[in-house]
Amino acid sequence: MGAQIKVKQNTYAALFVAIIIAIIEYNIIPLAPLNHPQKITAAILLIAAVLWIFEWVPLFVVSFLILALEIVWLFPSLQAEQLSNSPNIFFGAFFSNIILLFLGGFVLSSLMQKYGLDIRFAQSILKHTHGNATYTLLGIILACAFLSMWISNTATTAMMLTIVFPLIKRIPGEHTFKIALVLSIPFACNIGGMGTPIGTPPNAIALSYLAKKDIEISFLQWMLLTLPFLIVLLIFLWQLLLRLYPVGDLVLSIENRHTGKFGVKQGFALAIFIATAFGWLVGGYFGLKTGTIALLPVIVCFWFGLLDTSDFRKLPWDILYIISGGLALGIALNASGLGTLIVSTLPSDPVTIFILGVAVAGVMSTVMSNTATAGLIIPLVISLDIEQQSLISLVVALALACSMAMALPVTTPPNAIAYSSGAIKSRHMLLSGGIITVVGIIVVLSLGPVYWKLIVG
Repeated sequence: MGAQIKVKQNTYAALFVAIIIAIIEYNIIPLAPLNHPQKITAAILLIAAVLWIFEWVPLFVVSFLILALEIVWLFPSLQAEQLSNSPNIFFGAFFSNIILLFLGGFVLSSLMQKYGLDIRFAQSILKHTHGNATYTLLGIILACAFLSMWISNTATTAMMLTIVFPLIKRIPGEHTFKIALVLSIPFACNIGGMGTPIGTPPNAIALSYLAKKDIEISFLQWMLLTLPFLIVLLIFLWQLLLRLYPVGDLVLSIENRHTGKFGVKQGFALAIFIATAFGWLVGGYFGLKTGTIALLPVIVCFWFGLLDTSDFRKLPWDILYIISGGLALGIALNASGLGTLIVSTLPSDPVTIFILGVAVAGVMSTVMSNTATAGLIIPLVISLDIEQQSLISLVVALALACSMAMALPVTTPPNAIAYSSGAIKSRHMLLSGGIITVVGIIVVLSLGPVYWKLIVG
């Protein structure tokens, strides 16, 4: 049955793409204000949006489809209009500074997991709570958030659930606090990803488009821009879960999992992690891009055998290509002039654009991939004719809004993993996740522009 459904979805996707191409090529629906390259770009944008929303095919396949359509269909039209003389502009998105940055982040993630550094850190926090349920919840939230700043929030969720489930099983069946423990993991992972450029793909997309406007945001600057919001949301998450699912007189029993000996390889892995993180924080002062610094863990880990070829093959390449597809789509919008045309129809008031953009990003990310949402919205606003400070505030706010949506199991991979555990119901996620989403957007809208002006002013 599942295979039949998949075949139907693939067929629908293929028919949809063919129909859209036919509509443009045979001018079935006239789009008078647009020239031919803009019509093609609009068609590619529509195809990407629909396929990303309905997920008839894997998201990374959509990225390759975007690239193929841009080279085979869009480029000849751009060339005819003398808007571009080389298809290489589209290839650059698939191996840019941002892609290198994420590759380095994924290698660090694999390194930490292989040598148990992530588990050691998580357990060290839980051990210091001494069974106090209130502070154990806070410890889990902090562990998830910190790890998700540096490694995949999906991997962090899976690992933390494994660590916490023995603890949950010792809680009496009728006690609702176990729901709080399970919900805290995906929500804290989602929030933690906002804190660094490598934490979640929307951050990378935001930085890459700002770079196209000659606005360079360093690793440290991004952390300064986002950490206050991360801290506020983590504290709010902790207090919200305590009130929705009270602790009462519950005392937890912490089970310490065996993590093995901390040997030379573990020390070497930790040194690489610290050196790379430090390089990302200060590299900008020495003229080094974050992607260049990200080559350090890639080269050293595989050169000295800390990771091997099988580890390289297991890296989440699909995420890299999903990001690349979004960047390639933005290049098409810029090259054809469609992005500028769309922007010209938007309200001229920066405040209205800011509020509308953040609200739309939050809603869209609730029902579709936050990576896809960022890849669709940020390219449309990056060409706005507004001052640099306002543009930075808008793009950062959009990236954060994409990561704050967490009301449904399908909203983010961490949500899906937590829901698939069977320990929570969708109504639990909808209630607490919906509240966090709304509060997060309100915090960004009210405090973001003022705070970011102080940082980038």
